[in-house]
Order: sequence, then C-alpha cells, then structure tokens
Amino acid sequence: MSAEQGQQPAATPTFEDLSAELIATGRRLDQRGWVPASSGNFSARLDVNTLAITASGRHKGELVPADILRIGLDGKVIGDGKSSYETGLHLQLYRREPAIGAVLHSHSVASTLLSRRVGSVCLLQGYELLKLFEGYEDPQQVLALPVFPNDQDITALAEQIDQAMAINGTGHAYLIEGHGLYTWGRDIRQARLRLEALEFMLECEWMRTSAEHPAREGESL
Repeated sequence: MSAEQGQQPAATPTFEDLSAELIATGRRLDQRGWVPASSGNFSARLDVNTLAITASGRHKGELVPADILRIGLDGKVIGDGKSSYETGLHLQLYRREPAIGAVLHSHSVASTLLSRRVGSVCLLQGYELLKLFEGYEDPQQVLALPVFPNDQDITALAEQIDQAMAINGTGHAYLIEGHGLYTWGRDIRQARLRLEALEFMLECEWMRTSAEHPAREGESL
C-alpha cells in the first residue's frame, strides 16, 4: 500500500472547528494592527449552503464563540445574532465560486491609504510572495487588485463587484477605496496566508510610493 493510499481523508471541519479558527485569525490580525476597533470581518464555508461568519460590531481581537454565527447563502442568520454589515460581500464570493472556503477582510493603514492613491487598480510586481497565488510562479508577473469605490449600499457594491468579476474573472483579492482589503482561499489557512502576503506587499508599495511621491501640504489622500 502506498503512503498516499494509506492516508485517511481529512475530516470535514465542524462549526466549532471553524469558529475556533476564525477566533484565532482575529487575534492574529489584531496583533498586526490590521483590524482596529470593530473593523474587519471573516467567514468560512461550513457546507454547500451554510457559512460561519463574524457577528456585527465585534472587536476581532476579542472574539468568543458566541461572536461566530451560522448563516445560509440567502444571508439569513440561523439562530440568534446579527451578522457583519458587509455579509453581502462575502455571499457574493461564495455564490460565484464554490471552491472558495473562506473570506477575510482587513482594515490596515497601508491598504486603506494605498486604495485612495492608486486609482482603479493596484499593481503588485517584483515580490517573492506573489508565488503564494496560483499562476504567479514568476515574481515579475503582475498581480492586479481591482479598487472599487466605497459604497454604504452593500447590495449595490456587491453587484458592482460581481459584474466586474463576470468580465475579468474572480481573481484573488480586491481593495475598497478608503476601506481595506478582501481576499479569500480554499480554507481559512490559505486565506490568512494570502492576506498576510498581500498586507506585506501593500505596505511595501505604500512606503515605496510615499518615498517617490511624498504628499504635498494640503493634498488629500
């Protein structure tokens, strides 16, 4: 029997498993300063029709099991609680790509400021960490992150993002102007690795562009 044949299939994560991972992710991102106050939101796919998602208004560095809710792909909470205000942006991704198993949203200084400077797209090139993303084995390839205008109407924003993805493909991540970063993966771990890689590259880009083009007095970022 080969080693591969002898391996047991991975157990399907339970809601409790996913809750624990999302709580740990919140603490890790909070330590990096990427989810200040009650900002950010996280989710993971439990099964074909159900997600685990952070409740609205919770500090992500202080999450407890009661702060992780079950919701259906229709957006309705299963049980008590109110899910994240931006639940619609998570649902858009899960509905579009069945392979997506987790979605993470951060509010770092770099992603917020850079999203206000670069226009409609943020281009990342020359970073070794690009290799974390499928199809980017050569760091000289360009990873383009769309930047969408911020909109408090989450339904309208989700529709705009979905229309863009229908034309350009789902991609790996996007920015919302003045708001932060969304990225995803097949599970929480992959999504977290991608978020950490992107936040590192975005911070590098912010530092690089700030050095090359320092803001003039009175300039709005």
